[in-house]
Amino acid sequence: MAHDILYGRQPVVESLRAGRRVAYRLMVLDGVAPAPVLQEIEGLAKGCELRTDRLSRAELTRVVGHDQHQGVALETSPYPYVDTSTMLALASDRGEALLLLLLDLLQDVHNLGSLMRTAEAVGVHGVILQERRAASITPATVNTSSGAAEHLLVARVTNLPQEMAQLKRSGVWMVGLEDVPGATDYTESDLRVPLGLVVGSEAEGLRRLVRVRCDWLVRMPMCGKINSLNAAVAGSVALYEVLRQRRRTP
Repeated sequence: MAHDILYGRQPVVESLRAGRRVAYRLMVLDGVAPAPVLQEIEGLAKGCELRTDRLSRAELTRVVGHDQHQGVALETSPYPYVDTSTMLALASDRGEALLLLLLDLLQDVHNLGSLMRTAEAVGVHGVILQERRAASITPATVNTSSGAAEHLLVARVTNLPQEMAQLKRSGVWMVGLEDVPGATDYTESDLRVPLGLVVGSEAEGLRRLVRVRCDWLVRMPMCGKINSLNAAVAGSVALYEVLRQRRRTP
């Protein structure tokens, strides 16, 4: 089985905190300056009897594949994807209205990581990705999410429109984020229902088959000279609107 090499202080500490992967060894730059987060990392590693290796900068850079590792790396099992039923069960166990984030062929790992960081912050119960032609949860994604991906339930599905149809049969409303005629202002929709927020790709937005599976579409008001927002920014704004509505006094 292939192993992942997670890198960066926050991603590594979040992976160890989450405990969802099998960790095989911790690698720390020999002579790295002490820091509280490094002390926590080494304490967590010691607590689970994890092997720790001290490597030179050249050795650590070779293992990670680049020098953006902040002096620490973690060798682990691959990312633990789940199925969507686990997400529904999590919402039920918490007694919360379901909130899912569905990403339609999002390809940039920085956008994916940014959205996952927001998703974890607002309490999303799961993120659904299409298996092919889209970004997945790689060490780079974990890094750009500042480790948030390690705490999230993520599913990869072969056919996103079919998965949306199945979720709708389970009582989940699908809301697509798309600036097209007929779309509703995102603040004017009731987002307190069991919800799947669907965000399209950076270049194409929502595919037709995905768009027609949506129960309704919402848009961001635009007052400037540009006519669109970055997918991660738009998705994050919409997720926080869901949180705002759900925390609002009825």
